[in-house]
Amino acid sequence: WVAGTCTLITPLYEALKKRVLQSPYLHADETPLKVLDKDKKGSSHRGYYWVYHNSLDDLVFFDYQQGRGREGPKQILEGFTGYLQTDGYNVYNSIAEDSAMTLLHCWAHGRRYFYDAQNSDPEQAKHGLSLIGKLYEIERQIKEEKLSVEKIQERRNKEAVPILEELKTWMTEGYLHARPKSPIGKAFAYCLERWNQLIIYTTDGRLNVDNNAVENSIRPVAIGRKNYLFAGSHEAAQRSAMLYSLLGTCKLHGINPAQWLRDTLEKINDHPINRIHELLPINNQQ
Repeated sequence: WVAGTCTLITPLYEALKKRVLQSPYLHADETPLKVLDKDKKGSSHRGYYWVYHNSLDDLVFFDYQQGRGREGPKQILEGFTGYLQTDGYNVYNSIAEDSAMTLLHCWAHGRRYFYDAQNSDPEQAKHGLSLIGKLYEIERQIKEEKLSVEKIQERRNKEAVPILEELKTWMTEGYLHARPKSPIGKAFAYCLERWNQLIIYTTDGRLNVDNNAVENSIRPVAIGRKNYLFAGSHEAAQRSAMLYSLLGTCKLHGINPAQWLRDTLEKINDHPINRIHELLPINNQQ
C-alpha cells in the first residue's frame, strides 16, 4: 500500500523538488539512517537523507542517498545559482567551488564550539558566547519587529557588522596563543576558517544567521529512527524521503497531512500531469 501510494505521488515529489530548487536561498543538511541491505547479511547499511529547505516559501525536500559523498547533492544542486546555507561540511564547499552558487555558513554551529569550550577555558568561551549572543539578540529584535528585507539589512549593517568585526579581531588574537587541539582553539579555527561564509548573512535581508530552519525539518527523522529503527531497503528509504518531503511541507503550512494525502489520492489519477503542481500542499491550502 505504501509503495503503491508513493508510486502515485512520485510526480508530486518531482514537482516539489523543482519548486524547492527554484528558490534563490536554500538550507541544506544531512542525517543518517540505518537501512537493511540484502548484500550485507547480519548488519545494516548507513544511508543518508539529504535535506533541502526553502525557508522563503516554507518547503522541504528529502533525498535519500546510500552515502555521504558529493555525488548525491551535486546532482540535486546542479544548476542552482542562489545562496546555499550549510553547517560547514566540506562536501558542500567542493560543490560550491564548481558552481555559481554562494555558500554561507551557520552561527549556531560556531556558537556550539564555544559552548563546548566552557569547561576548559571558561573566560574566553564566555566572551565568545557573549558576542555571538549579541548577534542573536539583534535577530530576535528583527523577528519581533517584523522588519522588511531592506530594514533587516540596514539593522544588521548598523549593529551586527561592528560586533562581527570585534569578534574577528578577538578570535584572531586568541588563536595565536591557543593550543590548536584545545576546545577553544577549535572554536577559533572553526569560525576563522569559515569567516567569509559566516558574515554573508549581513549582506542580504532574506538570509538567516544560522541553519536551524533545515535542522528543525530533520527532527521528525530523529523521532522516526527511535520508532521504526531502520528502513527495510534502499527503495523503502527513498519512499520515506518522498513522504517526509510532502508531509513535512504540509506541516510547515499548518495543513493536516492525513487529510491532504487523502484528498490528493482521490484527485491525482484524473489530474492533468502538466498541472500536477496544483496539488502540492503550498497550492492546496484551504
